[in-house]
Amino acid sequence: MKKSDKLFYNTTSLILIFLVAFLVQSCNQAPKAEEKEIAEEKEIIVEQEKPEYFLLRPETEKAYGYSHAVKIGNDIKISGAVSMDDAGNPTAVGDFEQQMKNCYSDLEKILTHYGCTFDDVVVENIFTTNMPLFLELAGYRNTIYTKQFPTGSWLGVKELALPEFMIEIELEVHKSE
Repeated sequence: MKKSDKLFYNTTSLILIFLVAFLVQSCNQAPKAEEKEIAEEKEIIVEQEKPEYFLLRPETEKAYGYSHAVKIGNDIKISGAVSMDDAGNPTAVGDFEQQMKNCYSDLEKILTHYGCTFDDVVVENIFTTNMPLFLELAGYRNTIYTKQFPTGSWLGVKELALPEFMIEIELEVHKSE
């Protein structure tokens, strides 16, 4: 081996050894005070984000075993709204358009409880037992979402919780601070 090749090999080996030693040493160092403070702040934030549950119709929701909405931090998940009265009885039976309006009316009550509007909705999932009729009446949503439409899915289903229900609408909301 030439003297210049040997020198190059030795120099390269030495640099690699120092690099590995430096990396091992920096991995073993304790976090800086600033990093500790950031980690502590994150822990505090997580502790403050406890779920806040909301029952629109407490007796009915307790009987069926669900909460109509839950807020964690800036996010709110709202269970599917159907057309029912406070006792849990179906309303507007056979009237798809009125059932849809009743769903949005209930959803608005929940949004208002959290200081939100339909402008804060980021996901809307619609379940219906009559997709062709929903598509005919979907234009009503233009009166609900006046700035932008949320993401979501429209699903045709065989049945909902009670046979009289023709539509169910669930939402996900992000409340900006």
